Amino acid sequence: MPEESKLMTSRWPLVPSGATDWLLELCGDGITGFMPPAMPDAAWVLNAMYEHERGPVEMSYHEYHLAHLAEESDPSAVVAGIELEVMGTLTGGGLGRARHPGPGWRRLRWAELARRTGDPVVPDGLLPSLSCFPSAKKNGSRPLSVVPPTEGSLDRETWNRLTTVLARHSPAGRDTRCLAYYNPLTLGAADFDNLHVRAGRLGDAETLYDHSEADFSPSNLWAEDRSWVLCTDYDLWATKVAGPPSLIDALLNDREIEAVRLPWAH
Repeated sequence: MPEESKLMTSRWPLVPSGATDWLLELCGDGITGFMPPAMPDAAWVLNAMYEHERGPVEMSYHEYHLAHLAEESDPSAVVAGIELEVMGTLTGGGLGRARHPGPGWRRLRWAELARRTGDPVVPDGLLPSLSCFPSAKKNGSRPLSVVPPTEGSLDRETWNRLTTVLARHSPAGRDTRCLAYYNPLTLGAADFDNLHVRAGRLGDAETLYDHSEADFSPSNLWAEDRSWVLCTDYDLWATKVAGPPSLIDALLNDREIEAVRLPWAH
């Protein structure tokens, strides 16, 4: 067994799928993640996006792809870690785990892009997703100078910061007992009959992020005492965190995390 798998097994062993029964009763179907209501409060933690330090450019991902095809170059060219050929509609963006692209790129806050484009951070009635920032697109494709958030997973930096904030607002801190659920779509070999649930301590959450059987952060993570629960839906660009007002206020005012309240998705 690879060392990474041994670490996962020792720190986050599998537990019976019945551990999600309360989430099923509370939220309904969890195929893409169990989406909780406010408990009693809630906020959405936005996945990170990045912009090249040289600033905006006119060329879009789709135009870049077409240019490479015209030059008979490799159609699976990679820009900031994104394989252009596998982006489906070539709008930009990706699926699953992500991290800072490296030198030459800076964090682009959703609020900054909203001010620049005139679009709301999240359109009324919608959730954080591909539908956001329509004015930032050119013929349906995003500019090559921006690395959009990925769907279905927190980025590494946001995950690490979020679990740190959660520990500060949990009675047992890093020793808080937690459970993590990976929806079937996040696993290499989707198993819709046996839900993938693990139990461990919040201080070992980094191990969850590097789970070798999934290319995503957990779909749900919750404190064993159910004082808070988060959901990263497979189709969204953000994670909903439900819990006490003190936790939600901390997320909304954190200097590293970018979070918003969505009254229509509270």
